[in-house]
Amino acid sequence: MFRRSLIAVTAAATALVLASCSAGGNPEPTDDEAARGDRLTLISISSPTNYDLGVGAEAGTRSQFFEAVFDTLLRADSAGEISPRLATDWSYDDTLTELTLTLREDVTFSDGTALDAAAVVASLEHTRDGSSQAAGAAVGQTYEAVDDYTVKITLPAPNPSYLGSLAVTSGLIAAPSSFDNDDVDTNPVGSGPFILDTESTVIGTTYNYTANPDYWDPESIRYDHLTINTIADPTATLNAILAGETNGAVADNNALEEIEGAGWDFTESEGAWEGLMLYDRDGAMAPALADVRVRQAINMAFDRESLLEAVQGGHGTVTTQIFMPNTSTYDPELDKMYAYDPEGAKELLTEAGYPDGFTMTMPLIAAFQTSLDLLKQQLADVGITVEYVDPGQGQYIASILTPKHPAAWMNMAGIGDWDAIGYMVSPAAVFNPFRTQQDQVDDWLYEIQNATDEADASMTDLKAYLVEEAWFAPFYRVNGNYTTDAETDYDASTWVSGAYPSIFGFSPAS
Repeated sequence: MFRRSLIAVTAAATALVLASCSAGGNPEPTDDEAARGDRLTLISISSPTNYDLGVGAEAGTRSQFFEAVFDTLLRADSAGEISPRLATDWSYDDTLTELTLTLREDVTFSDGTALDAAAVVASLEHTRDGSSQAAGAAVGQTYEAVDDYTVKITLPAPNPSYLGSLAVTSGLIAAPSSFDNDDVDTNPVGSGPFILDTESTVIGTTYNYTANPDYWDPESIRYDHLTINTIADPTATLNAILAGETNGAVADNNALEEIEGAGWDFTESEGAWEGLMLYDRDGAMAPALADVRVRQAINMAFDRESLLEAVQGGHGTVTTQIFMPNTSTYDPELDKMYAYDPEGAKELLTEAGYPDGFTMTMPLIAAFQTSLDLLKQQLADVGITVEYVDPGQGQYIASILTPKHPAAWMNMAGIGDWDAIGYMVSPAAVFNPFRTQQDQVDDWLYEIQNATDEADASMTDLKAYLVEEAWFAPFYRVNGNYTTDAETDYDASTWVSGAYPSIFGFSPAS
């Protein structure tokens, strides 16, 4: 029977547990090998550029390759709950800038060297001082081995999302003994559940792993072997799914019916939002955007339901906020603040002094031409003219950050509240290129960053303010669909974020 599960965003998600059952045809398992299958085969659209954490520590489409061989310091679930992994206990000091971690004492790397405080410090420093995605997030951090199994991390400022980051890329730990190896880029040495089989692996195409016989948590290993094949072409991925050549893959939203007809199951995740970023809120480049009525009119101009259907086949949730549902301060009412009302939008534009509308430029990105065409038409319907400018090959983001345009269409990954603030809201945010600053917003950010008694109330107020003041014009959150065959179960509570789920969620079908 066809099953579809949706990653929960409430506390109920934490109640899901991985069923313990024997795979058919296997000999009677031991406690440590319960529900183990022979091989799990997955598909990713891209392969790791480098296994050296100082160069290639990556998340997103490459997360499974790293999770297979490297443990993280902490673990997180789909509800954002943090639990032990390599670290069994953790605490902050009163300034919220010194984090002390107590490590497990029964862990070794796959080359037999010890995973202790000195090794963790060396690994974190190696990542911080490198050039990977995780290096930028570690700027200004220092690390100290307090004793054999205690690590102190000092942050340059309080970071409410830091614990969560230690459950993903920033928390990956590699063996320092491997850093100077000639093959460090292709032969990872970690303490994770699997070991890369370098002899049968074809770099860039097929990555084969075998279960780590000395893994400290053997019950979490559900397969003796893991294979991840790299297939970038959606048609080739669909063919592999229909031919039964994989157990799991990201499903193209436009091929769901065909995949469903073949008896496959789906796990849905709201992994990103798409919409319009209104950067020039002070009107430096587009004076009209300085008026909140204009920004509100822009929000009212969009028929979000039709956009979702046209672009994503209806697979998603319309929204008018940039924040994701998996937080305690999520307010579903902010998803529907602006109803589709082109006549109301025209009235607001007239009140703001723009009865004939206005013109603004936006950068062009050919890969999302359908979205850009629909956006342009719906704004034109209320009198706003969009002129697209080709920024040149690979220069879309650069043209936004320079900044060369007052607004732009964006597909933004679904991230935690504080990370979203750091990317899009704070005066120094990457995607706040005009450096918009507002005193009340700064006050709320102080309360949130320093985890005061008013932090949750401030986050709630901030979210409402950003929607009411129309800093952004999101359209919808996109449902990513991960599909698994009838022989494979997936526990959605283990899926933290992004398009690719945790390898710890897969198990032989019960």
